[in-house]
Amino acid sequence: MPECVAAVEEAFRLHAKGETLPPAILGVPAGDGGFHVKAAGLKLPGRAYFAAKTNANFPGNRERFGLPTIQGIVLLFDAESGVPLAVLDSIEITILRTGAATAAAAKKLARSDSAIATICGCGEQGRVQLEAVAGVLPIERAWAFDADPERARIFAEARSRELSIAVRPTSDLAEALRESDVCVTCTPSRTAVVQNADVRPGTFLAAVGADSAGKQELDPAILARAKVVVDSIDQCAEIGELHHAIEKGLMRREDVYAELAEIVDGGKPGRTSDEEITVFDSTGTALEDVAAAAAVYEKAVALNRGVRFEF
Repeated sequence: MPECVAAVEEAFRLHAKGETLPPAILGVPAGDGGFHVKAAGLKLPGRAYFAAKTNANFPGNRERFGLPTIQGIVLLFDAESGVPLAVLDSIEITILRTGAATAAAAKKLARSDSAIATICGCGEQGRVQLEAVAGVLPIERAWAFDADPERARIFAEARSRELSIAVRPTSDLAEALRESDVCVTCTPSRTAVVQNADVRPGTFLAAVGADSAGKQELDPAILARAKVVVDSIDQCAEIGELHHAIEKGLMRREDVYAELAEIVDGGKPGRTSDEEITVFDSTGTALEDVAAAAAVYEKAVALNRGVRFEF
């Protein structure tokens, strides 16, 4: 995780300086699920990379076939010659880079003394999100909330052991939020799970689950009274929490405080008071994918890991 956070932060800094290739996104519905393709390029010192990630998202997979909900691959290229460099499984890369983006945002947008976190959604992404925020903030306790109480219980027990912090399951999200400094939502919800009345001043919220126009985790009124930072203004206006706030007439694109790249690069300050509510609208960008994939590739080459083959 620390390596991934560093790679993602550097990618956002380079993006702020114009050292990236324009990103693109494509979504294709397919029966009981769908596919999305995200692509971008990054000019790192010594080499430029381009990555295209194709993920399949089929929510009924586990029950029907015993397969993961999300499966996919990342194709990594040399962006100067066009030579294909690597094919990587996308799942762990996607999970890690999403957590790394939250960590990068938390470092700038959460209060430095944040000690209590709430994780909404106790799947694999929830696991990494808690690891990410606990890695950059002095988290001492955490609440675990899930639509399935048994999943929250198992999550809490496992995370308590792994992270050496007190993680407790809860069925009362409102109560947990009222004492939390940080809240990360990583659910497949299609209606708001976090309500405006339950968010206290000074809270940092990272909304991770909304990666299509039909998904939603936050009451749009939260964004209307918060300092909102997005991973990509165009993407969030189309498929993120921002999309819902705009649709309700509570915000305009111009009301967004900054993209994360501006904050990481120091172009704009992050949190400026202990009382303000800050929201990171994280739809997941191809910039994060190419940063993580390039880091994995370079490490694999250095350690002589992986399977080499010729096309």
